[in-house]
Amino acid sequence: MSRRCQMTGREPGFGNNVSHSHRRTARRWDPNIQTKRYWFAAENRFVRLKLSTDAIRTIDRIGVEAAVARIRARGEKV
Repeated sequence: MSRRCQMTGREPGFGNNVSHSHRRTARRWDPNIQTKRYWFAAENRFVRLKLSTDAIRTIDRIGVEAAVARIRARGEKV
């Protein structure tokens, strides 16, 4: 499963773990991606979206119709 938010485009960040002796090893910071299902009344169906928790709060604020419009404007299929 790709760790990418469909609405915000948030992806994993990459960097290094740095130990006390300053030895560096690769690591990644994964975004908190959740799969969420919303009722999309305009098309009379459910849509399943992979969203970061920040995007879930945004959808609660702006509504599903506006969120799907933003996702489609970015060229993603919903």
